Amino acid sequence: MKILATGNKAVAEAVEQARPAVIAAYPITPQTAIIEQIAAAISSGRLKSRFISMESEHSVMAACIGSSITGVRTFTATSSQGLLYMHEMTNWAAGARLPIVMVNVNRAIAPGWNIWADHTDSLQERDTGWLQVYAGSVQEVYDATLMAFRIAEHEDVLLPVMVNLDGFSLSHISQQLETVEIGDFIPPLHLPHAIDPRNPAGYGGLTGPESYFKFRWDIERSMRDSVKVIKSVQEDFSRRFGRNYDFTEDYRCEDAEVVVLAMGTLGKEAEIAVDLLRTEGIKAGSMRLRWLRPFPELDLAGREVVVLDRDYSFGFGGVLAASVRSRIKEEVYSVVAGLGGQEVSYQDIAGFVRKRRIGQEFWFGVNDHV
Repeated sequence: MKILATGNKAVAEAVEQARPAVIAAYPITPQTAIIEQIAAAISSGRLKSRFISMESEHSVMAACIGSSITGVRTFTATSSQGLLYMHEMTNWAAGARLPIVMVNVNRAIAPGWNIWADHTDSLQERDTGWLQVYAGSVQEVYDATLMAFRIAEHEDVLLPVMVNLDGFSLSHISQQLETVEIGDFIPPLHLPHAIDPRNPAGYGGLTGPESYFKFRWDIERSMRDSVKVIKSVQEDFSRRFGRNYDFTEDYRCEDAEVVVLAMGTLGKEAEIAVDLLRTEGIKAGSMRLRWLRPFPELDLAGREVVVLDRDYSFGFGGVLAASVRSRIKEEVYSVVAGLGGQEVSYQDIAGFVRKRRIGQEFWFGVNDHV
């Protein structure tokens, strides 16, 4: 069925079809509309789920952990300061190997108070053990949310998945959305270590040096195994529903001499910049990174690389640029742009490519080396 929907509505539509048994949440801009629609679906009887309204985001993730550990499908959504408030418990969720699906509507971190798009919130969670995928369109938000449940719950993964979409520039933008009848695309959840009152056992107890590292390695092993699971799920999704996804979305990269790499809506904007640059004789291409964890292999050999970061690690640099540098031999031109919803147009991105100085860092709106 084709409808007009915002990114937030797309999430709610996907969650209704995935039918989690428990949904715990606390409202926060610009995520609140997701939970409002889900709550309406439960109230109307369309969705047979238990909705738990919590007093804080820390409590939300604690409730999700308690739910998931019993072996039932669990969902939540948050944003920005709420995600940071969850941080202690997001580590627990991954460490306990719980396949919770959470949608994070990317929003800047205070101070100053800002409700617009920025990737700093989710990137502060990159080392917790959560898989992370970043959407660039309303359709992709819907599709990624559906796939997240199947990926998280796969027996070779059993790790939580975070689906990210840019605040307002995607969460509140209306685009065409084609929903599907999922059938058996998401199989029933089987959690092998679910708690069972009929078979009492200890859980989450003190772990000494002789064993702790083994649990850490088990998370890493599953993160590595998730690569083939993601590929398999994306291929099955394509066979069933006709929409194709990969770890990156490449645009006109076949003969590109310079590639713009970004995430989220900036990655989609970069495609228009590429078309403009091509008319000027610049062989440009774009690569939109969809999966940050697990981080994909990047085919950028022999290209100049321009990385757009909607984030910053103070005293270090753009998080995405640093990640790309760790995986390729080529030097990159690091551009910090879009923080706190700063407007970045395709003309601006084309300008970054024209002015590139490989090996340097440029803050859009702050300095200009030309």
